[in-house]
Amino acid sequence: MKLFGCKNGYLIEEEVDVLDLDKPTHQLFFTHVTNEKLKSWLFKNDFPIQFIEDINSEDQTPVFDIIPNGNVTILKHLSFSGEDYLDFETANIAIIRIEDKLIIACDEDKAVIEISKKFEKRMKLHKSDIIFEIYTVIDIIMDNSIFMSDIIDISLEELEDQIMNESIDEKIIQEKIYYARRTLNRLVKLFIQENEVVNKVYNSISIAKKKKLKYEFSDLKEHILFLVKENRTLLDRTGYLLNFHMGIMSNRMNAAMQRLTAITIIFLPLTFIVGNYGMNFEFMPELHWKYGYLFSIILNISVAVGIFYWLKKKKWL
Repeated sequence: MKLFGCKNGYLIEEEVDVLDLDKPTHQLFFTHVTNEKLKSWLFKNDFPIQFIEDINSEDQTPVFDIIPNGNVTILKHLSFSGEDYLDFETANIAIIRIEDKLIIACDEDKAVIEISKKFEKRMKLHKSDIIFEIYTVIDIIMDNSIFMSDIIDISLEELEDQIMNESIDEKIIQEKIYYARRTLNRLVKLFIQENEVVNKVYNSISIAKKKKLKYEFSDLKEHILFLVKENRTLLDRTGYLLNFHMGIMSNRMNAAMQRLTAITIIFLPLTFIVGNYGMNFEFMPELHWKYGYLFSIILNISVAVGIFYWLKKKKWL
């Protein structure tokens, strides 16, 4: 097994010449999809050129296809977009099998190096077997997806706490819920596609290998189905969070309207009293009374205080 490292912005083999694929032995390579020696070797072995373009395409969906002398499987490696744990980016991972050669090619150095390191740790206790190696790579990709789903779950819990925080901008909350729903919709669709791909990979291997790796692939399928179910549950949760957020906004609006109504109730009788004394009738005893002004002030204050405490008792203020 020969692993590739990253140097000067591209992937090269650490010690020997890159992609010495003509040796008549089983070999496994992790490399970047733009590796020119890889491409020339693939073309020499009748590898369809469109698959190179597919691996480089962001729009490429998970797929399994039969090619001359082997097959190619394309899956997605997920990573978070910056510090935002409610949005993610994808890298295409191509698992290319041509006879006894296995090539793991990716369009991102970071992703292929991460997979190669995890692969090396897992394979220390296992003999070299091309089907088991394919299973191991797929399992590493699925484990990474489970980790991503766990982080999104935690992020939704944090988002729920933020909804209760009055100091958080409501527009930010709405944007986060939108990104969460979009992300989970994409993930559900992606995992359904990957489940179909894994089924095709399993169906393509020999009966003897199926029996030998029956439990490994069964566990792998359970993981993918768990991802579909879990992300659908998280998607439903975002709907609850949206309703919860709208409910909180409605309660805050009701509270504000309640305060405005309470203030109106306080000043309405005061306006009535002042309006009475603003009428130009000739006979208004309080106008010629020595304490008339003081009486009107005390009356206004008494009415206002009385209504205020009444509203307090009713919990309007």
